[in-house]
Amino acid sequence: MSLIRTETRGRVGILTFDDPDKRNAITRAMNDEIVAAVEAWEADPDIGAMVFTGAPPAFCAGADLGDLLADQDPAGMKKIYEGFLRIAHTSLPTVAAVNGAAVGAGFNMVLAADVVIAARDKARFDSRFLQIGLHPGGGHTWRLRSVAGRQTTMAMVLFSEVVRADEAHRLGLVWKVVDDVALIDEAVALAEVAAGRDKELVARTKATILSLDEVTESNQAVEHELHPQLWSMQQGTFRALVERLQKKISSHD
Repeated sequence: MSLIRTETRGRVGILTFDDPDKRNAITRAMNDEIVAAVEAWEADPDIGAMVFTGAPPAFCAGADLGDLLADQDPAGMKKIYEGFLRIAHTSLPTVAAVNGAAVGAGFNMVLAADVVIAARDKARFDSRFLQIGLHPGGGHTWRLRSVAGRQTTMAMVLFSEVVRADEAHRLGLVWKVVDDVALIDEAVALAEVAAGRDKELVARTKATILSLDEVTESNQAVEHELHPQLWSMQQGTFRALVERLQKKISSHD
């Protein structure tokens, strides 16, 4: 039985974690399916972005404890995080549509997204690692601090603060809060914007944004964007625009 569902709407792939009896807990088997789906969409010229969500009632309840306990060595532990890391590292623009509780490693899934949209009534964000006697893993603290800052990270990880949709929006964890029934449509509509751009241009721009932590001053920032911008000037989209503008200018001479 498959542990995810996939569908497409136009140029947007939609991935749903689909093990509702376990509240979509992450297993190695589910990770294998997630990795395969993401890689297929990356290679598909007709897919330009992806949305991911959970089968109700949860978004993702974290790592399956059976798989977690079976992998108590560095290589094994990294396998627990393969799914969310594949999403985090994809060249595709990603939107997390959080329809319920995102807990522990399920919260990592949210932090892997480029943009997060939350269901107003049901979305909930819960670090949970310390409550079960477990140190955070998978880069959880780094990702959370990068997105929401030091104090939010301390409050959610050390002090077990659970955050709902509107508060998550205020803290910067969420881009937009929408009515629960509109969640997927809103997420797909946002994803369609990025999916409508040139796929390689979007991938290179995303890579530039994600590597900005390496930039510490103005001249370095200019250099950071220089070569990708020069590359884009030689591509069809920009060259066609220039040609149209030149023809328009010539027609007015």
